[in-house]
Amino acid sequence: MAGGSGTRLWPLSRRNRPKQLLKIHDGKSLIRHSFDRLAAFLPPADIHVVALAEHCAAIMAELPELPPENFIGEPCGRDTAAAIALSAAILRERRGDCTMGVFTADHFITPVERFVAAVQRGYATAESHVPSLIAFGIRPTRPETGYGYLHVGGPIEPGVLPVQAFKEKPDAATAKKYVDDGRYLWNSGMFVWRTATVLNALRTHLPDTYQRVTTLAEAWNSPTGVARLLADYSEFQKISIDFAVMEPVSKAATAESPGILCVEMALEWSDVGSYTELGALLKQDSDGNMKTAQTVLRQSGGNIIITEAVDGSQVIVANGIHDLIVVHTKDATLICRRDDAQHIKDLVKELPVEFQ
Repeated sequence: MAGGSGTRLWPLSRRNRPKQLLKIHDGKSLIRHSFDRLAAFLPPADIHVVALAEHCAAIMAELPELPPENFIGEPCGRDTAAAIALSAAILRERRGDCTMGVFTADHFITPVERFVAAVQRGYATAESHVPSLIAFGIRPTRPETGYGYLHVGGPIEPGVLPVQAFKEKPDAATAKKYVDDGRYLWNSGMFVWRTATVLNALRTHLPDTYQRVTTLAEAWNSPTGVARLLADYSEFQKISIDFAVMEPVSKAATAESPGILCVEMALEWSDVGSYTELGALLKQDSDGNMKTAQTVLRQSGGNIIITEAVDGSQVIVANGIHDLIVVHTKDATLICRRDDAQHIKDLVKELPVEFQ
């Protein structure tokens, strides 16, 4: 899935340059890192990308190994339930009932070897527990309010846990309770399931979307199918797969039929969803400043300072500032407190379109 806009990373991330195309780590874009992780165990023919149609050309340039028919372009963003439903319907139309992994184009994950091992276990679990939907969970390292959580039970086999409930992003006190409890994992937003399994769940819990995507999939490669997608996609309900499917399935689960299983990923993971998380990937100086920019700092600490320029053509100078985010690009500058990082997306909505 490569459809997110990454508004919490404005002004680095823009409408025409989404987060997954940013070269944040090792000089490679996040989507390139995601492709390389999957290519460690999957051939390019088995890797598909669903993204906004307007971004497909730029993504194709990042991933020249992928066949053009493996790009599924959405006319507009309708959240993850629509993207997953359309992708599952197209895959089933092309390949029959197959095992489908859903991965993210904009996360930081390391080491690759542990990722591959966990995903392969997820595929095996989806094939041995066909009625179940498989989620991937991350053991929390801090009380994070920017992530959803999975409430899990005792293992049914090594590394595989039943999911008792999906919990949305909590407040700070609740997040601390989750971490202290030990039975809550971060919801990574990555999944594995049979296409028939997830489509059956969509037919039960999101029937209108199910009907629309199955009809579209039958004509996907025809001009008629593309025209219908352009006309109809904005009418799809805008809802996440967690709200639309995973939560109601988990609520209906029993001990004998858990509905959703979780494979725990023992690795370093971040969805790079805010400057706080991006800052954690950067080197710190002795005063706790995390920066990519050429800077001159005096009596300043705990700041995240980033510039778009990588050639040393910009310098940021600061005196006596603490716990701020400062991001400078050629046409915009952001300054805010680090504890307000999650609210940047709300400010972006107030900007003229040309700056979004």
